[in-house]
This record gives sequence, structure tokens and C-alpha cells, in this order.
Amino acid sequence: MKQTISVLVENQAGVLNRITSLFSRRAFNIDSLAVGVTDDPTLSRITIIVDNGNSVVEQVEKQLNKLVEVIKVRTLDENSLIGRELMIIKVSANKSSREHIMTICSICGAKVADISPTSMTLELSDTPDRVSTFEDMMRPFNILEVARTGVIALQKGGGKI
Repeated sequence: MKQTISVLVENQAGVLNRITSLFSRRAFNIDSLAVGVTDDPTLSRITIIVDNGNSVVEQVEKQLNKLVEVIKVRTLDENSLIGRELMIIKVSANKSSREHIMTICSICGAKVADISPTSMTLELSDTPDRVSTFEDMMRPFNILEVARTGVIALQKGGGKI
């Protein structure tokens, strides 16, 4: 089972390094890491996905709260968050396979980002499970390249970090 930690930090050089160092010093693996500026350009949100089978998570949270640049830390329960991952995938495509690829895209909610005589580049933003399923559906078409972001997440409802 995975645990999602959302960290609101000051948007400064070196903050990400100090945060990831807390995990690496404890030999604790990060499954996914996504960082981006918020609506306030002085703040960034870091979304960290870790395996929650380790009690170190609670300790890391306490250590994160001690860092000067950290504004707030919140562990988001799987049922109380909206999480999305973006994938851009390039597959081989010819006249005969394009229609089948487009049908799968339509069913999965993917968009065509680029098309050439020999390939199609598709994008999908969805839950990690659905992104993985879409990637599996594209395998028969010969995947040429794949880029996946880490999960970004927000708490459901009126609460905020």
C-alpha cells in the first residue's frame, strides 16, 4: 500500500535536496516525486509517494516539519485525495492501426498530441492504475517512447494543506 505525503514549501533553491536527503539518510525509497509551483509563486507543492509499510514515514514527517522552508506537511489518506499522473506515449502507427489506437484513446480518455506517417504520440492524465492499463493496451502497437510524471494530489473537499 502506498502513502501520499503533500509538502508545502518555500520556493527556494536547495529545498528539494534537503527534503529528499531526509529519505535517503534513512535508506527509504521514494516511489514517486512531483514538484511544482502553486498559485503563489513563492510556494511549491511537493507530492511524495512512499510505501507505507515502513514506520519511518511518521519520523520523516516530524523531520520535515522541523525544516525552516517547510510550511506544512500532510499525509493524505487514499480515500481523501484526488491524485493524477500524466503519461505521454509514442507508438508505431500506420493507416491500418490508427483507427484501433483512436478507439482505445476514446475509451480511455487519451488525447492525440502528435501524429506522423509512422507514429502517434498520445497523452493521458488519470489515476496511476488507469495510466498503467492504457500503457498495457498500447503495447501491441510497439511503444517507441514513454514519459510518466509522478502523481500529483490534492485533498478532497474543502480542506487544504
